[in-house]
Amino acid sequence: MLDPELLERITARRAELDELEEQLAKQLTEIRVERDELAVAERVLERVSEQLAQERAETAPVPGHVGGQAVMMLPHRAAGVEETALPPDYQRILAAVRQAAGPVMARQVGETVGVDVSVRAKLEPLRGRLIRMVDRGWLRKLPDGRFTTRL
Repeated sequence: MLDPELLERITARRAELDELEEQLAKQLTEIRVERDELAVAERVLERVSEQLAQERAETAPVPGHVGGQAVMMLPHRAAGVEETALPPDYQRILAAVRQAAGPVMARQVGETVGVDVSVRAKLEPLRGRLIRMVDRGWLRKLPDGRFTTRL
């Protein structure tokens, strides 16, 4: 005849193992769901990265031509591109913005670099240069229209 105590221990151990199997099955299901979510996230990241790369390629600066050679009149700010790569007028504009105690309006920059700010026709080209410098990453334009240097 079977020992009732031993039979009870076997039954208890079987119940423990059944409970453990249930917990592990639940964890395995959760792991599979998370892996599926990670795979989706990875595909989304790849697509977004490809789209960004394509957009950057489409908006890459188009160089001008001087003497039959391609040149960039105002280079994009990037690692390794020094301020000395800017044309002299743009270097003066950048210096004027840097010298200011804080963000400046185009008029203040014009006064510093010697533009007749009382004549709108002379101020607007300066504003255009400031905006071009924003577009190329040399300056930052605040929502109120003032300009400041990038950090």
